[in-house]
Amino acid sequence: MAPPLTPREASLRLGISYPTIKQWLYGGKIKATKTPGGHYRIDESELDALLHKAKRPETPRREMMRTISGRNQLVGRVVELKVDGLLAQVKISVGGQVLTSIITADAARELHLAVGETVAALVKATEVMVLRL
Repeated sequence: MAPPLTPREASLRLGISYPTIKQWLYGGKIKATKTPGGHYRIDESELDALLHKAKRPETPRREMMRTISGRNQLVGRVVELKVDGLLAQVKISVGGQVLTSIITADAARELHLAVGETVAALVKATEVMVLRL
């Protein structure tokens, strides 16, 4: 399990300002614990529900990528990564739910995937099954 984030680290992860994250902490929008010294620490799981709203800074690598027309993009955080042979298993936490994807090991390396990274999963399916709960 990753260590909790400081408010500054959390604001960078979400692409928002430090004062905004402090307001969210004071207003109860984000739950946090306090250290014995009175400093806030935020679990990464608290940010999962907010990642889809995160502003991604433009980088040269990002500018070269094509925009995807698919609207079924789920933004989350890599919580587990297993690379074995030709394949990689990537588990992504999206709003507290875990989505598992199997991709090539080459793709995982090219994307520089690592636990804790923010990623988007693009779901493309011809069928959707529904289970009554």
